[in-house]
Amino acid sequence: MNTLAPSAQHLARALLQEPLPRRWRTSRASARARGLAPVLGADADLLEAAAWLHDIGYAPGLATTGLHQLDGARYLRDAQHAGAMLCRLVAHHSCAIIEAGECGLADVLSSEFDPAPDALASVLTCCDMTTSPDGQPVPVEQRLAEIQDRYSSGHLVSRSIQLATPMILRAVEQVHQRAARTTQLRGSEADRCPAWLCVA
Repeated sequence: MNTLAPSAQHLARALLQEPLPRRWRTSRASARARGLAPVLGADADLLEAAAWLHDIGYAPGLATTGLHQLDGARYLRDAQHAGAMLCRLVAHHSCAIIEAGECGLADVLSSEFDPAPDALASVLTCCDMTTSPDGQPVPVEQRLAEIQDRYSSGHLVSRSIQLATPMILRAVEQVHQRAARTTQLRGSEADRCPAWLCVA
């Protein structure tokens, strides 16, 4: 039974919808995770919950270090007593260790939260990096370009994204391949693969 995702949606809405409506819309990356349920199997509920919660570290009152991945994971651990794997996914989502290095928090992030397994982390990265700030599905290249456009060239987020781009592209491609293999194994027609994941 799925139990994490509905609670995660409620929490993300409470933290983000009014003060940061655009961040609330990006939590719709959960729809990508939901579409990958056949690929994720028993981890589907966990990944959907992480997708709902990945940006809560931007919320007022939670943003203390300036690294939203760390702030969000700390809140989940300390205030919500969330499971370790959910905290690890939020803490390290979308190559957070690179941004942490840029702002001098890599040792702190690594000491408090172990990275999630690649098989899980790549899915959350894919969901995050194929969802626009308005909550719409977009190609990963468009999402990366949008982040670069939103921040100045010298901004730490812009620098971090530049450094992380090869890893982000690799993560998205890995998820594409897993989705394609799962579709083949299930003997499904191509249109049963989520449209935003199907590879031409």
